[in-house]
Amino acid sequence: MIPFVSGCDNESTYLWLKYLQDEISEYKIVLFEELSENQKLTCDVAIVANPNPLDIMQLKNLKWVQSLWAGVEKLLYDISNPSFKIVRMIDPILTKTMAETVLTWSLFLHKNMHLYNKQQKQKIWKQHLELLPEEKNILILGLGNLGLESAKKLKENGFNVLGWSRSKKEIEGIKTYFGNEGLIQALKNADIVVCLLPLTNQTKNLLNKEKLDLLHSNVSLINFARAPIVDYEYLSKKLDKSELSHAVLDVFYEEPLKKDSLLWENENITILPHISAPTNMKSASKIVSKHIIEYYEKGIIPIFVDINKGY
Repeated sequence: MIPFVSGCDNESTYLWLKYLQDEISEYKIVLFEELSENQKLTCDVAIVANPNPLDIMQLKNLKWVQSLWAGVEKLLYDISNPSFKIVRMIDPILTKTMAETVLTWSLFLHKNMHLYNKQQKQKIWKQHLELLPEEKNILILGLGNLGLESAKKLKENGFNVLGWSRSKKEIEGIKTYFGNEGLIQALKNADIVVCLLPLTNQTKNLLNKEKLDLLHSNVSLINFARAPIVDYEYLSKKLDKSELSHAVLDVFYEEPLKKDSLLWENENITILPHISAPTNMKSASKIVSKHIIEYYEKGIIPIFVDINKGY
């Protein structure tokens, strides 16, 4: 018996339950609410999606949990120093989806679609100069699975790709930077900045006033990571003063974004409802099945999050 601890809406929860049970036919998947007190004490593995931390803490003999999301910072924040391992979702389908989304919105900015959208509302007929892709520097912040695949996809489509990570990395065909000094240099050279970093103590407010001021006035920002990495208030001010060109934001401090948020009103911001790389239920369930079967048959716990690093 494997508990599914879900904070999703009922429709999503039961759909997940169906996909998971279809793939993990060897074991019974049970909603947390249906567990007896004794059953809660026998569970050593759990599948989680936006779980209530109080529910997790009732499973006192957990050895590891499988998150259905790639990002696990909320779980790490809600449960300090967990006694169990946390396995995040690493799915090639999700990685491919993110790379496609990064390319899509990079082209949106490269092709000046944000300017034409604004002009249509003002009934302005004006053509804009379009550079060749190789003349456009796209900076990827974060060179993990998502960042690396996105960088490769952009490179395949002719863009000049830069990459930054906390530690040194070498990637063929991509100019890489690392550390604080490297970040400063990379931001100065960027035309489009794509944030794909995990949210950790080290990345929180990384793109603050000091860093945003390094960007030239024609730069656009795409944030497909987490909202606290970027100072949205200062970003909005720079957009209002035409000190930056445009921002595509897919993540927010509170979701759904409140209707009274000033971000909705800024014509230089494109707002997306957290759709850059949704978890695919079918492919993710296959991965969860593989992990659980390997654990029970071979005692193998999948690659888990480094609590100190946050990813």
